[in-house]
Amino acid sequence: MHQTDNVNVRSIEKLVSPREIKVEIPVTEATQDFIFESREQVKRILSGEDDRMLAVVGPCSIHDPKMALDYAHRLKQVADEVSDRLFVVMRVYFEKPRTTVGWKGLINDPHLNDTFDVAHGFRIARQLLVDIAELGLPAASEALEPITPQYIADLISLASIGARTTESPTHRQMASGLSMPVGYKNGTDGSLQIALDAMTSSGSPHSFLGIDAEGATCVVHSKGNPWGHLILRGGRSGPNYAREDIKDAIAQLEKANLQSNLLVDCSHANSNKDHTQQRNVWLDVLNQRTEGNRSIIGMMLESNISAGNQKLGAEPSALTYGVSITDACIDWDETAELLRAAHTQLSEAAVSAT
Repeated sequence: MHQTDNVNVRSIEKLVSPREIKVEIPVTEATQDFIFESREQVKRILSGEDDRMLAVVGPCSIHDPKMALDYAHRLKQVADEVSDRLFVVMRVYFEKPRTTVGWKGLINDPHLNDTFDVAHGFRIARQLLVDIAELGLPAASEALEPITPQYIADLISLASIGARTTESPTHRQMASGLSMPVGYKNGTDGSLQIALDAMTSSGSPHSFLGIDAEGATCVVHSKGNPWGHLILRGGRSGPNYAREDIKDAIAQLEKANLQSNLLVDCSHANSNKDHTQQRNVWLDVLNQRTEGNRSIIGMMLESNISAGNQKLGAEPSALTYGVSITDACIDWDETAELLRAAHTQLSEAAVSAT
């Protein structure tokens, strides 16, 4: 008899349940209240009740929890300094979508050596999110694997759906049930339509397959998530943060009967994948915002302790501390400078408007 089931599966490993992980790494009532209030602040920015600008900054991906917490301590200090004009959220991205192959992120491969100790990855990710929240710093992350949110989403204040997955029905359905606001990136070709369709779809109720707190397969019935926004990240057609691009994006949002909220990703195709160009994008978009374009609700920077990136080789212990192993990032000093400069410019604009 010929085998017809799991022909290309090498092995199947049972995974620890979300409930077990949450019992091991619990959240205090104070931390839950902080996450709730952080999400509410993002919603107030999206609704126009809060005139601050969102600043989502941090590493392209987290590969060293110690380094991430070091970065979080630095960011918290500056976030407090600029809090009257900027609502700062740290990028804490654990999952990396790959165009072909490569390291898939800290949850999938926490030891950086293709051993795929996913249970350990969930423990590291959850503990890091708890530590960052206890500092008083909100976290943003990309929702990639559909079962991951059951393990860590209660600690995330802002989520995104990436350019490669915004078109996916699975991710749109998942986003419809997420408990925090969600940003949808335009497609890798630069088209906005898939993100607009995703916002419409995710704002509606869905029924889809997922897991419960015990890890059992179930049908999830969602309410729909009304707190969507567009993320402009450029594409193969080039950057899309210039005034005409943003004007066109607003027109497309309004035509689709969607709230005209957009966040500009200063990295990826908007910087032509050159981290040294993120500054130019940031300053250009900041000028548009201070000139009165309130549809620009925020910006995103890929930032780390040190600039650039490095290859992940066969020996993870040889990696240089503070340097990304995925996309190249700007360094901490430049990040702090850009945040403080934005605070000054936004404050001056507010005074001029009165």
